[in-house]
Amino acid sequence: MKRRVVVTGLGTVNPIGNSVEESWDSVKNSRIGIGEITVFDTTEYKTKVAAEVKDFDPAKKLDRKEIRHMARFTQLALYAAEEAIEDSGLCKSADGEYKFDTPVSEIAAERCGVIISSGIGGLDEIEKQHNRMTEKGNNMVSPFFVPMAICNMAAARIAIAHGFKGMCTCPVTACAGGSNAIGDSFFRIRDGYEDVMICGGTESSITPLGIAGFQNMKALSDSTDPARASIPFDKDRNGFVMGEGSGVLVLEEYEHAVSRGAHIYAEIVGYGSNCDAYHITSPSPDGVGGAACMKLAIKDAGISENDIDYINAHGTSTSLNDKYETAAIKSVFGDHAKKLYVSSTKSMTGHLLGGAGGVEAIFSVKALEDGFVPPTVGLKETDPELDLNYVPGKGIESDLKYVLSNSLGFGGHNACLIFKKF
Repeated sequence: MKRRVVVTGLGTVNPIGNSVEESWDSVKNSRIGIGEITVFDTTEYKTKVAAEVKDFDPAKKLDRKEIRHMARFTQLALYAAEEAIEDSGLCKSADGEYKFDTPVSEIAAERCGVIISSGIGGLDEIEKQHNRMTEKGNNMVSPFFVPMAICNMAAARIAIAHGFKGMCTCPVTACAGGSNAIGDSFFRIRDGYEDVMICGGTESSITPLGIAGFQNMKALSDSTDPARASIPFDKDRNGFVMGEGSGVLVLEEYEHAVSRGAHIYAEIVGYGSNCDAYHITSPSPDGVGGAACMKLAIKDAGISENDIDYINAHGTSTSLNDKYETAAIKSVFGDHAKKLYVSSTKSMTGHLLGGAGGVEAIFSVKALEDGFVPPTVGLKETDPELDLNYVPGKGIESDLKYVLSNSLGFGGHNACLIFKKF
């Protein structure tokens, strides 16, 4: 018999908030986290805006000495993980207080794992150390460079901090990675390998090289107006906005959570993952791969298409994604597609690449808990080809039972998650 899996902890750092509470308040009030790029000079760039994390001080939760040996993507993940783990009540010191580095018990350690995705890893450190080598010679490259840059280090750092000795890995599946991490963790618990998984995604690629690469492949919006840059499903959309941040969830076997009196946010009931096998950047025509992935998740959940109330869409604000994702939704849900709420929270956060699935899973869980459908902020006039209810401008109160979250990545990677109201 398959075991039930629930969500018992949430943590995030993203462009609209440095905690779950702050971020969800921003969602409910349609706040946009996009602005002019501040981390480097964009004078020679066409792209002028991004969705940066603001007022981030990792020392509020992390050890100051260790911070110096972490790339930003790892700092963001560890910070979000600390919020999620504290929220879950898993790791407490002898006096009942939560402190960073508090371990789980040795008995539980092998039943707790970590899966955190990052699509690019420490791109900022790669650029920094390359410049240092070019200017001062190879002996000046930091001995910490490799463990700072590699994608798996966010997951490893979280495991090391708390002694989690179960599976610890990092799916690198571009924009689908965060959702793959959550879905893979769901399967690990459901099939009995672990009782607890810390999972999600993280990314920080708002760098000279990162922006130049996406800009030159014509993927980024060239709008200089933050309110009109990330506008999924709008007729004037012209590319995505680079974001950064991390979203981390604590998943737990149901009986394990109940036995320790944990607060349960929602139940995760379905996961689908597949590949378009079509193109390195473009989704397959009419979204056939994404459609097949949604069907896999629905089948895995043991529900019907008509049970889904809201879809947190991948919704990148690119021409092809929004067109083909809409086509995929219509092909899967038929007449029910017109009754669905479909929105893209990337209209507020920008696109967090490997971190997107984690943050959007948190928003999906909060939507169920609060009975609130997040809006597609900035959507003014829907593309005539796109005809679903994209919840423009302001969110909507609605009693939701099942929420589906889509993540569709370069290389044709697709991942879909289904959460159920608890």
